[in-house]
Amino acid sequence: MNKQDYNGVMIVVQQMDNRISGVSYELIGKGKELAEALRTEVTAVLLGYEVESLCAALGKYGADRVLMVDDPALETYMTEPYARAMAAIIERFKPEIVLFGATAIGRDLAPRLSARVHTGLTADCTKLEIDPETRDLMMTRPAFGGNIMATILCSNHRPQMATVRPGVMRRIAPLESVECPVERVRVDGLAEGKNVEILEIVKKENKRQDIQEAKVLVSGGRGMGGPENFSMLEKLADALGGTVSSSRASVDAGWAEKDRQVGQTGKTVRPNLYIACGISGAIQHLAGMEESDVIVAINKDPAAPIFDVADFGVVGDALKILPLLTESIKAIRAEKKGA
Repeated sequence: MNKQDYNGVMIVVQQMDNRISGVSYELIGKGKELAEALRTEVTAVLLGYEVESLCAALGKYGADRVLMVDDPALETYMTEPYARAMAAIIERFKPEIVLFGATAIGRDLAPRLSARVHTGLTADCTKLEIDPETRDLMMTRPAFGGNIMATILCSNHRPQMATVRPGVMRRIAPLESVECPVERVRVDGLAEGKNVEILEIVKKENKRQDIQEAKVLVSGGRGMGGPENFSMLEKLADALGGTVSSSRASVDAGWAEKDRQVGQTGKTVRPNLYIACGISGAIQHLAGMEESDVIVAINKDPAAPIFDVADFGVVGDALKILPLLTESIKAIRAEKKGA
């Protein structure tokens, strides 16, 4: 393999129902930073059917060009046609770096693709940097249950591939009046490669807001005492117009659902306001929320690590403080509404 033949940063864009996932914009923003260090360009790859209208948004968020494969076989995600399409693009355009979101789709597609193009893959990355001496991509991810951070290199093969957790990277502010060339790429035989047939798609209706989209999060940990006390978190979150999240300890205890978990083994969040209730602040949890704009911590232990990252701290029993805080917020809102 001649590594000099490979150039550019490629982002695999995830779209469902003609709506681009937020992690794709985050990856384009990070890709822009990596591309500047390598003095190259960012290419967004859009797979789907009748998705041309989505291309303009990719340019606004930093893509230098878009490669679009528009085919009826790609209307609904299936592993085989998507892997075949992406493998053809990598072989044709030879990117130096390929990034995927660490979503259900990205985690399914990336390893199959890495096997097809005979390269390595680093999964669930939380940090990406370019080594200035070797120009290799340094891919950092949690290891050994999140107890250490490992930096992995793929020095001898190209492209260098990684999946990146949603919410870890920041999307750039939308650019105005940008021109992003769009190139249609034809890949033959996509329909022939299907090994399964989708008979019906049943979508789960989720009435609760995704914690990665929420502007306000009220998070509960072991200090909440039990699942019956999580109703206090719900009431405060409702008063603030937010939603409830939790620590890993609460999820492991069965007090909260897995999709509510914040941390290295859960989701990374960046809300405007994060209220940590009864959470001690283990390093694994802090890694998932320390980039929040404002952090408020409520804990009985004045030496709890959560206070080291908090903007405001309250030393006390969350079970006694939460009802008082909720009532105060309701009273303030009612007063403002009356005025």
